[in-house]
Amino acid sequence: MNDAAPLLACENLSLDLGGREILRNIELQINPGKVLGIIGPNGAGKTSLVEILSGRYAPKTGKVFYKGKDITDSHLYERSRIGIGRTYQAPVVPEDLTVGQTLKAARQAYKPNLTRFDAEYASDLVNFVVDESVPTSVLDTFNRRKLSLACLLLRGPELLLMDEPAAGLINSEIDEIDEILRMLSKEMNIAVMIVEHRIELLETIADNVIVMDAGEIIAQGHLHDIIDSPVVRAAYFEAVD
Repeated sequence: MNDAAPLLACENLSLDLGGREILRNIELQINPGKVLGIIGPNGAGKTSLVEILSGRYAPKTGKVFYKGKDITDSHLYERSRIGIGRTYQAPVVPEDLTVGQTLKAARQAYKPNLTRFDAEYASDLVNFVVDESVPTSVLDTFNRRKLSLACLLLRGPELLLMDEPAAGLINSEIDEIDEILRMLSKEMNIAVMIVEHRIELLETIADNVIVMDAGEIIAQGHLHDIIDSPVVRAAYFEAVD
């Protein structure tokens, strides 16, 4: 492993789905303790990029590296075990389990099995305070997101790939997500990549932002430096309007 390598990097990624080009020539990197924001209009390829980085999709061309090692051919579960966690636009929780059963399943997903104290610690990190007997099916969107994140944190990930973590949340909940992500990145040194439409969230926490349009990166840098770029406004804000 190259000690100078970024935590995660990709080179020349492209993706075709159903005969249509979804991504082309994507290159990025992210380091521990940093927050990378990904923005762009619907259909820009943002979620498809997350699918490749998490191991769900295989790229047509290009490579994905983790700690300097080529993981392009590694499956989703293999990436999970080496420290890559992923959340979804819709918070995914098992509908037929209770909160306690869900946390237990996460503790025992693979060796080594973890303890109830580990689950309590992970829940505390994200301020998830719900009785273990409560069915996950009755949880609101925010608590579903918190439960999903607590399950990921049980395994001590070094990188979180988050697809629209603020979707469906009200302003006070977005403020709390902001605080949680700050803590994870700055205090726990976890790298976080966030696909997000809520500019106000990225404005406060993102160290760097990448703007995508039609499957390509069209701009990158600090949000304040690129937000008024004519190419960014034409591709993103006018498309959103």
